[in-house]
Amino acid sequence: MPTTTQLVISGQSRPGVMAQVASVLGEAGVNIKAFSAPEVTGTGKLRLLVADLEGARTALRMAKIKFAEETALILSLENKPGALNEVADLLTKARINIKCGYCTPSREGKRAIVVLTVANTEKALSVLRDQSLDEF
Repeated sequence: MPTTTQLVISGQSRPGVMAQVASVLGEAGVNIKAFSAPEVTGTGKLRLLVADLEGARTALRMAKIKFAEETALILSLENKPGALNEVADLLTKARINIKCGYCTPSREGKRAIVVLTVANTEKALSVLRDQSLDEF
């Protein structure tokens, strides 16, 4: 199961933040593969997976947009009821907290691509590898 680096932009939840980030990355030719922007009042976090991590870093720095990075797990699950429960249950039994998660269907729709950040990435990789879950 692969991991990836996720960009995290923290800031005030206000009109135009997503547009600014999308514009900066778009002008730099960086494709956003997935994002999470939960509804918040006050300060929120925009999480992004991008096709060109170094290009995104450079573009955001040039635009003076502060960001952090975190490791995220990428799971490819069968797009069916209960698939996410299997993963969440395994992590619960291993006492691994899920800090953030979001998903998107794959291009053909038969798979669900799940992005998770967890409290202990190495332990989660070990627990989930042992279960022969499908890879992305």
